[in-house]
Amino acid sequence: MRNVDKYYPVNGRVVLHVDMNAFYCSVHAAEQPELYRGKPTAVAGSIELRKGIIVTCSYEARKLGISTGMHVNQAMKRCPELIVIQPNFYLYRKYSSAFMKIAYEYTPLLEATSIDECYLDITGSKQFGTPLEIASAIQRRILEQLSLPCSIGIAPNKLLAKMGSDMKKPSGITILRIRDVPNLLWNKPCSELFGIGSKTAQKLKKLNIYTIGQLAAADEKKLTEMFGVTGVWMKQAANGIDHSPVSPEREQSKSIGHTTTLPHDISDEQDVHRVFLNLADQVTRRLRRQKLMAQTVQITIRTPDMHTITRSRALNTPTESTDEVYQEACRLFHTHWTNEKPVRLLGITLQNLSPKDQSAIQLDLFDYEKQPKKEKLTKTMDLLRDKFGENAVLTAGMLGEDPSTLLRNHKVRGTSLQMDFVRERKYEEDLP
Repeated sequence: MRNVDKYYPVNGRVVLHVDMNAFYCSVHAAEQPELYRGKPTAVAGSIELRKGIIVTCSYEARKLGISTGMHVNQAMKRCPELIVIQPNFYLYRKYSSAFMKIAYEYTPLLEATSIDECYLDITGSKQFGTPLEIASAIQRRILEQLSLPCSIGIAPNKLLAKMGSDMKKPSGITILRIRDVPNLLWNKPCSELFGIGSKTAQKLKKLNIYTIGQLAAADEKKLTEMFGVTGVWMKQAANGIDHSPVSPEREQSKSIGHTTTLPHDISDEQDVHRVFLNLADQVTRRLRRQKLMAQTVQITIRTPDMHTITRSRALNTPTESTDEVYQEACRLFHTHWTNEKPVRLLGITLQNLSPKDQSAIQLDLFDYEKQPKKEKLTKTMDLLRDKFGENAVLTAGMLGEDPSTLLRNHKVRGTSLQMDFVRERKYEEDLP
């Protein structure tokens, strides 16, 4: 039997980063290859109005100049043959669970960071072969069983594994060691280092730091003066150092939120209230599923010229109530906004979350008798909707034509970072 020990460090870790390539488009190609495989495709919203934004696009579309963030109408002008697809988050969650289930077979140390990527600590997985053999097996099985391409980075830590998975797309495997960092990374701009955005890169330029190599050699004191403790992390990261563990147990949500972009500007009070009611309905549903309570309600307002403001208020007591969140959202809106000013996007985010069984709920003299009845009614409504669908129980105020009414549609709601389904079903396979 061959010895694979030499491929694993004596003191250290081996981490994989699995990154699905053009995930949403690839899922549609896997489901309906006769319609989408090998063709320029893009996933976007508001297709009929041609006002949506490209969320992701296939590699065939990218070769023709299409990119994420581009307006649909602009993309169609550049590539008339582009096939634009409405998002189906139910489908994406199904395939996400399936590819993570494959990865999970090689180690229990799996950290899902979004719907289409995860880290694996395979330090204790020698029985499956070398790190390269494990990565190749995962990539091959995902392609054979799900018809999905992915790229994988192999490294001694999460940072370099993530950087490695970005180096060869689609369907690449990259080994990135700390000793490789000077040759492979130091000549790149700082913005290409994972965790450093364009704004931070601009601030670094004020210190005459333009490349990752210059950041690696920078004076730590100057970095700390400008960025605080983040400056220390940036210098370490530029040298390929990262001590963060692969955490299989996801942390409790720090916030739960929904936003919805409207197909046209609205200013009518009834329209605004309907949107907030649908948003409150779904954020509190997610809150109750995770058995959490919220202390703070925040609203997001975006104007037609894309100016965004947020306003929030801490409640006297934690809540899980749709009605309380809705009332507070409306109150914040009317306090900080005037009805005649149009809006294009509205959102509600619940913050300062705590487990329900640890939340102290203060009931006033007139409410303590009603509270158990309210909770029982809410629980019954949640059970009905769990069994028969989100539209099983609605109030008249939720009905309308705007996109907020689609938040209850499990096929179209969601984002790449919304990972509630991972908590609810630990890598349960949905595919037949």
